[in-house]
Amino acid sequence: MTDTVRDDGTAAPSAVQEARRDPAGRLAAADHARTVAEQADRHALTLESVLAVLRSPRVGDAAARAEAVEIASAALVDLRTVTDRQRGALLEPVTGAFSRLRADLRPLVRFGDLDVQFVEPPATGRALPGDVAHSARAIVRTAVLALVDEGAARRVRIQWDCDGRNLLMQLRDDGAGTLDVHDDTVRPIAERVATLDGELHVASTAGWGSVLDIAIPLDPPAGTPVSSEASDLTPREQDVLRLVATGIGNREIADGLGISPNTVKYHVANLLRKLGARTRAELAAVSSRTP
Repeated sequence: MTDTVRDDGTAAPSAVQEARRDPAGRLAAADHARTVAEQADRHALTLESVLAVLRSPRVGDAAARAEAVEIASAALVDLRTVTDRQRGALLEPVTGAFSRLRADLRPLVRFGDLDVQFVEPPATGRALPGDVAHSARAIVRTAVLALVDEGAARRVRIQWDCDGRNLLMQLRDDGAGTLDVHDDTVRPIAERVATLDGELHVASTAGWGSVLDIAIPLDPPAGTPVSSEASDLTPREQDVLRLVATGIGNREIADGLGISPNTVKYHVANLLRKLGARTRAELAAVSSRTP
């Protein structure tokens, strides 16, 4: 196995070497290997099922395609569910999450016309839950790309901090200074922040630019009662339910949550079944009764 090379030219220990020195690491490595093996088995079974349907001489072409799409769609939803669960269970150092954001934006910084400046978060900041780190990067990427599309800004400054309870993010640009929280440019960001129970503030000064201040809680709200009707909903279904209640469509919900429209349809169908509703309007009524 080839060792990873550090920036100073020395070889970094491999994951296997680290695990051998650390009993807890060995256990984590074993759990990871088991999870990977289980996922590989599920994916293999899905592919075999799709191939079996497509090759079957007893099923017509149209029926075979429909069955194959159904199998693949169910497998994709299952994969996303498992991935979301694993991501939420992980902790990511705030500095590591910020470094990944820099890597995500590197092509834009290198080849684009926008000057992106990064202000590193304190190394002592609290580690971020995996789902918060993932969503925070997605929010910043969406904001930066929106500024690029708008074309007025030439420079944006990105700063992260952590106060122990919230991840604090600020984006400051030198654009026209006309952004508002209700603008189409900002609305997808506001919706995604809202699904995380976060707060977004936009301050603009004409001719000087705009500042987006975002706070995302690192822990779920404590002691928040859940409606008996919605008590068996998954966190993702609760997110979808809240956005359905705003009246936006599946495409906007998908963009806000970072999932596909087909996955949104799947969650909406589950919500209709679980809550005994027949229409999206009835789902919105249920959401209004959910604290």
